[in-house]
Amino acid sequence: MASSRSEFMRGVRDAVPVIFAVAPFGLLFGALAAENGMSAFEATLMSALLYAGASQMVGIELFGSDVPAWVIVLSILAVNFRHVLYSATMGQTIRAYSRPRKALAFFLMTDPQFAITEQRAEAGVPTSFAWYLGLALPVYAMWVLEAYVGAVFGGLIDDPTAYGIDFLLPLYFLGMVMGFRGRANWLPVVLASALASIIAYHLVGSPWHVSLGGLAGVIVAAVIGVRPGHKLVV
Repeated sequence: MASSRSEFMRGVRDAVPVIFAVAPFGLLFGALAAENGMSAFEATLMSALLYAGASQMVGIELFGSDVPAWVIVLSILAVNFRHVLYSATMGQTIRAYSRPRKALAFFLMTDPQFAITEQRAEAGVPTSFAWYLGLALPVYAMWVLEAYVGAVFGGLIDDPTAYGIDFLLPLYFLGMVMGFRGRANWLPVVLASALASIIAYHLVGSPWHVSLGGLAGVIVAAVIGVRPGHKLVV
């Protein structure tokens, strides 16, 4: 019991920088949701049930448009498809969890949750369930709270783009990608993903470029290998 409590608190400490990093996105979602006609309750409920920042923002932009429901569902799936890849990778790290614990772990899995968990696994540190919850639950709770606060007070910001708030999400993902630069063949995989995503954006459009760029990276990684010690000279 003492060990589990210690692991949980270690996870909470690891969650602190993540909470500060994602706070602008949670507030921004709440503000955008209110701007698109959602109530504070609806915005909060969406954050609690969907819990996927980029997909939530795509969803609220489409909800107010005259598009079929299936288009909205497929668009959100396209943005969030990367979580399928995350799950395939992280499934090896948490394979000792029971099925209910795995289900909860995958629900709470976000981009930073995946990144920190994988970095911990690469360092040879076991991913205990207590630590995982300690990291995930505070981030989840704050995300839901930020949606409410953003929906209530977001109207005070007339033009979020004037403050560069719309650019925070790309910077955030760029920081996460850079966190894996020590992996073998990181550069060719990232370049392939970036190039494919840019081409797909112009040929197919958003949000499909997200999934297509990720798929290109997976294919390149499968061809050249990304295991330690298996490096390609470029």
